Formats: sequence, structure tokens, C-alpha cells
Amino acid sequence: MPITASPAWTALQQHADRLRGLHLRDLIQDAARCKAMTATVKDEDGPIHLDYSRQFATPETTGLLIDLARSADLAGSLEAMARGERLNRTENRSVLHHALRLPADEALTVDGVDIVAQVHDVLKNIKRFSDALRKGKRLGATGEPLTDVVAIGIGGSYLGPEFVAESLRTDPACAKAAAGRRLRFLANVDPIDVTRALDGLDPARTLVVVVSKTFTTAETMLNARTVRAWLVKALGKAAVAQHMVAVSTNLEAVEAFGIDPANAFGFWDWVGGRYSVCSAVGVLPLALHFGFAPVQRFLAGAHAIDRHFFTVPVEKNLPVLLGLYGVWNSSFLGHPARALLPYCQALHKLAPHIQQVDMESNGKRVDLDGAELGFAAGEIDFGEPGTNGQHSFYQLLHQGRVVPADFIGFRRSQQPLQLKGESVANHDELMANFFAQPDALAVGKTAAECRAEGVPEALVPHKVFPGNRPSNVLLLERLDPYSCGQLLALYEHRTAVQGFIWGIDSFDQWGVELGKVLAKQVRGQIAATRNDGDRIKGFNPSTSALLKRYLET
Repeated sequence: MPITASPAWTALQQHADRLRGLHLRDLIQDAARCKAMTATVKDEDGPIHLDYSRQFATPETTGLLIDLARSADLAGSLEAMARGERLNRTENRSVLHHALRLPADEALTVDGVDIVAQVHDVLKNIKRFSDALRKGKRLGATGEPLTDVVAIGIGGSYLGPEFVAESLRTDPACAKAAAGRRLRFLANVDPIDVTRALDGLDPARTLVVVVSKTFTTAETMLNARTVRAWLVKALGKAAVAQHMVAVSTNLEAVEAFGIDPANAFGFWDWVGGRYSVCSAVGVLPLALHFGFAPVQRFLAGAHAIDRHFFTVPVEKNLPVLLGLYGVWNSSFLGHPARALLPYCQALHKLAPHIQQVDMESNGKRVDLDGAELGFAAGEIDFGEPGTNGQHSFYQLLHQGRVVPADFIGFRRSQQPLQLKGESVANHDELMANFFAQPDALAVGKTAAECRAEGVPEALVPHKVFPGNRPSNVLLLERLDPYSCGQLLALYEHRTAVQGFIWGIDSFDQWGVELGKVLAKQVRGQIAATRNDGDRIKGFNPSTSALLKRYLET
């Protein structure tokens, strides 16, 4: 039975109708309601406080959403995920990115194999390799130390590792550990990206990490060949084995490329690309740059949220609450987008990464049995750090479309600063905006308030803020490797919760395939026309005309 046919779904539809006449400016004044709509991860290493009282909802809404979770057997799905059952039905794979963060003294046996032992074998190899390189025991072809790393990948092989790298770049301990080193990411097949990635680097001091599970990803392998040519031109063909390593399972292709298979770090088919940052995909480049200890803390933070997710009751479970209210906003209130608003510049790559995690996971049109959904699944994710976003798209949030938002802030800055004579520290100035914006969105400003301020009548409609814009507020202690891991796992699991409720496969991504197939056909045509003068054929009139314009000399 589809979830839309359940009594719990109908009850929520009716409940949404009953709430239509309410306003958050009134709901937010109810102290008991506000207290009831909070939850906290009580972690000595990194507490997280969630305030969801600015959702267009009441405690009754939460209860009805929990009923919906029971109807969808969310608890059963979480248990199956933790056990390693094959929840990715269309590809017949387990979903075990959480196992990448399990401590070495735990065990998880799937299909007769202890996968925790496998994970930690790879982690040990990464530690051994990264320690040797960082201590100068592994040198380049000319005998110089390898201080710079270029990580080549795309999608999940790039967005997640870059998010973590940028999050930690200004953490004092991480910055000290990375002093004198550079980490670059190369993803886009656009030659501009490779120019920028290699700009100012010395081939003699550069290590290249090629990330491709099959070692056949078109964009990644073209970029890898391009960077290999850059190395060979400067250092000779023999230098490739000393300056390039791989994250892949296709050892034959790795060796054929010129990389020593001993320097290939593996991962598994139960790790989806967008969930792979905690595998060698992210751990290797991050450990090479920051050292292995910060990466261990990052994994520990993610594991702490995994443990919370799988053990804490739903009414106090942060990923579950975030996921349920995502379903509420999308499926029952009709809000198709979500803004991620971290008030921390170091998180400027959070939104691009979560875009992929969430939109590639839940942008689906059919349920697990292949039947068309009776509703639109998935959300349109976007975001920008505050206060930059306030001077960009907040106009739309306040007076245009209703876009539910997540505000993410920290009690302490990575880089505290207070100028003499200023009444507040720079971080306090940032956080003043962090606390003000959710209230501005929720409460708004009425025409009567505008008139009371003496606003000219002709301007009153322009200065009215409707309010009633829902948001969550997440408050953490400080952005460091541990809390970065917590945030990653929090949003990974939020995405899974929504998929489980909607009854879709959040772990496949067939929607990326068609464009690849058509691009292969276009690539063949471009080659045939440029190299042999073949005429353009096999395309619709519009594409044929565009190709003709592109290829004309």
C-alpha cells in the first residue's frame, strides 16, 4: 500500500487544512509549544541543539508525523539499514556508509564478511601512506617532498571531500597541520578547471589522487590523462608511478594507466558515491593534507550521529525530526525547496554537497515497486553562508516564495576576533543576524506596524513582510573535525528518513544515465566532423543546428 493511502497521511492532510488560519507570530509566543519543539544531542564532544518551533506546526503535528513514520515502518527501515540489508533494491546493494565510521573494535557481518575489518584495513593503509608522505619518507621522482595534492573526481568523489576540506581549512589545529601544503580539487571536464587546479603547482612536488571506482568515469579519466600529460612533460613517463595514486577497485585499469596497484585504495559497492566521503574517496586526500588524526575525529563525529540515529527514540532523534518536517513542508504544505543557511563561512561548500546528497537521492518519480508516485518527491536544495545570503536571495525568502530554511550556527568561531572599541566581537555580529533572521521570517511585519512607524501609505505594501516562513535552527559548539562529521551524518540520515517515508529508493541514481548516453553520441559526432569532415546526422533539427553552429570553422 502506498504511504498516501494510509490513514496517517490522510490525518496529516486534514491537520494541514486546520492550521491554515494560524500564524507563526502567534505560535512562537507559546512558551510550552516552543519548549516541546526542541531536541538536543547530548554529546560531551559536541552537543547539537535543534529548535524547530518556527515550523508552521504544533506539537500535535509532530505526533501525527510520528504516526506517519510508524505507518511507513521507519523503525524497520533503520534496523534493516544498520544490519546491512539490501535497501538499494534496483542495484541489489546494501546501504552501509555508516559502517565506514564504525570503531575498529566493533563488528558488522554482511554476507559472511566482517566489513568493519575491511574498512579498517583500508584506513590503516591510508594512515601508513599519508604518514610516510607527510614525514618526507615518500618523495617525488626528483627527490623532493610531495607537498601538494590534486584530487581528481566528480560528483560524490569531489563534492563531499571539498566540503570537508573547506570546513577545516581555517580550524587552527587543522591549519597548523596543513601548513606548507596545498590541496586542490579537479572535477569539471572544462579545461578551465584543470588550468585553475594546476595553477602555481610544481609537478615535482605534486601528488595526484585519481578517484573512480571503475576507473572508467569519462570526465575523471580525461582529467586524469590531462594531468598525467602535465607530469610526464615535466618529469618523464617513469614519474607517473611516484606522483599518481588511485582510489578504485579496478586494479587492472589502474595498472594499465601507469599507477602502481599497491598505491590503489579500495572501497565497496555498498558505498554510494554521494555517501563516500568517509571512505578512501575523502579520507585519503584529507589525511594527506591535514594528517590522519583530524580525519579520525571527523569519522568519530559522524559515528556519534549514526549511533544517535539508530538508537534514540524518534521524538528526540534529530535526523528523524529534520526528515519528518521536510516531508511535512514538501508533501503537506506544498513547499518544494529548502534553503541551507550556515552562519559560518567555512561551510560555504555545505549546500553544494547536500544538493547532491539530497537531490540525487530523493529526486525520484516512482516508488520501490516502480509505481508512479502520487506526489512530487525530493526538494530543491540551495544555500549560501550568512550574512552573504542576506544580500543575495533573502529578499525572495522574506517577500516572495515560501522556502523552508535550516539555519546552522556555532557558539564559538574558528577565528575569534574583536576590534578595540567595537561593542561586540565579529562572531557576535554574525550571530546577531543568525538569531534575527529566523524570527523575521516567522513573524514578519504587518501593515499596521508599518503605519505606526510613519511609513508613507504608498510604501506600506512594499514594506509588509507576510511572515509565516518556516525554519529550523541548529546550534553547535564550534566547527571542527568532529562537528563537521556530525553535520555530514545529520544531513545524510535526514535524506534517508524522507526516502523511507516516501517509499522510494534513495540510494540509486538512474536519472544521471540518459544524459551520459546522449553525450557519447554527440562526442562521436564531434570527433567525426572535426577529424573526417562528416556531416551532422542522427539528431533532431534543433540539436543539428546547434552542432553546426558550434562546429563551423
